[in-house]
Amino acid sequence: MIVITAPTGNIGRRLLPLLLESAPARGEELRVIVRDPARLAAPVRERVEVVTGSHGDPAVVDRAFDGADAVFWLVPPDSSRTPDDAYRGFTRPAAHALVAHGVGHVVGVSALGRGTPVAARAGLVTASLAVDDLIAETGVAHRALASPSFFENLLEEADSIREHGCFTDVLDADRKSPLVAVADIASVAAGLLLDRSWTGTGSVPVLGPRDLSPNDLARIMTERLGRPVRYERHTLDDLRSTLVGYGLDKDFVDGVVDMKRAKDDGLDAGVTRTPDTATPTTFEDWVARTLGPVVLS
Repeated sequence: MIVITAPTGNIGRRLLPLLLESAPARGEELRVIVRDPARLAAPVRERVEVVTGSHGDPAVVDRAFDGADAVFWLVPPDSSRTPDDAYRGFTRPAAHALVAHGVGHVVGVSALGRGTPVAARAGLVTASLAVDDLIAETGVAHRALASPSFFENLLEEADSIREHGCFTDVLDADRKSPLVAVADIASVAAGLLLDRSWTGTGSVPVLGPRDLSPNDLARIMTERLGRPVRYERHTLDDLRSTLVGYGLDKDFVDGVVDMKRAKDDGLDAGVTRTPDTATPTTFEDWVARTLGPVVLS
């Protein structure tokens, strides 16, 4: 039995079809935890066991982890709480349930940065790495998918790219760093969940095929979209003011700002890309398949 949390999120909705395709042939059953089962397609609901509720709820994870062999763990963003409470606090009931039900394997979505000089002051990334430690302390076999920023973050900029030919961030325009497509994270997660011959705890970097700077992204988008796209750098104070204006928890805002500062200081640059850590989807392909249809619609 494999339990999938956040099955309707960015990664989960790409992971679930991969597991549905391969799990039955391996004799694996699938169980999902979802707040609103209606967000699952009807054919999917017919093929999985559904536990309704939040996977931060002790009663829900206790029910969902009963009889489970493996769990895909993803902490959903919650800007109404402090980073520690949003990450470790949310995960603590699951950690207890993993032990109580003797779950053997956990694959979690985490972040790059462990072991770098800035990891201890990287805001949301620091909180995410603390989740890895909390799960590892339960004694389960654990793999943390250490991911950089997602290509998909640019979808939030689609309107600005369409209307103004511009996207924004706070990184240095020439700061090269790894980026990854969420579909590739889902693919790595599926492989680990289906083949549980691994033991112990550790990180699995998921880096994307090459490092890119904001200026590189602008150039590639210009080429692939057939219209000029430029990068505009905002300050950390601009970012803080914007997020506070949205009414987010002040400590959570500090966590976002600290994460962005750490990324600009090289947080994601601590892992060497190898054939095992490089994923296949290029930014060029992602723009053509995903961003382009949204911007050009």
